[in-house]
Amino acid sequence: MSTSASVPAEPEEAIDDERTVTDRLVDANGKYAAAFSDPGMDARPVLRVAVVACMDARLDLHAALGLQLGDCHTIRNAGGVVTDDVIRSLTISQRALGTRSVALIHHTGCGLESLTEEFRHDLEMEVGQRPAWAVEAFRDVEQDVRQSMQRVRTSPFLVHTDDVRGFVFDVTTGLLREIDPS
Repeated sequence: MSTSASVPAEPEEAIDDERTVTDRLVDANGKYAAAFSDPGMDARPVLRVAVVACMDARLDLHAALGLQLGDCHTIRNAGGVVTDDVIRSLTISQRALGTRSVALIHHTGCGLESLTEEFRHDLEMEVGQRPAWAVEAFRDVEQDVRQSMQRVRTSPFLVHTDDVRGFVFDVTTGLLREIDPS
């Protein structure tokens, strides 16, 4: 497994204060765009699958699942949990863009396993406003995958709920473990 070449070798103080990480991203995009050619595809995923996964930086979904550009819709959030916004994205993915399958991917060592809804309370105390969203923290990753599968399967907005499968990605081995929905 390779690591990011953009990790600075020197201490943080040695980085040019005038340049931000976003500046580096924009520069990288310029290089990418210079060699880019329009792949000639539309927004419909070739494999007709939507993948819902955690935003964790250790998950390289395309590599781990053998996917290429244009193969799937990828929906990511903290924990990979099925929230109202994930249902919104899946509904658009299915009804407007033709996906038929849903793969839900949580992972070992998720940060949401160490948070609680107290996080929202702490934010409210700090900023003076309660967040409108739930943290969706969990203690049991397998049970949360099951809950996410159930949320997809029972959503009245989704028309394709027969091929919904859930997995836990092991961040130390790179292997997926399928979770029985029952």
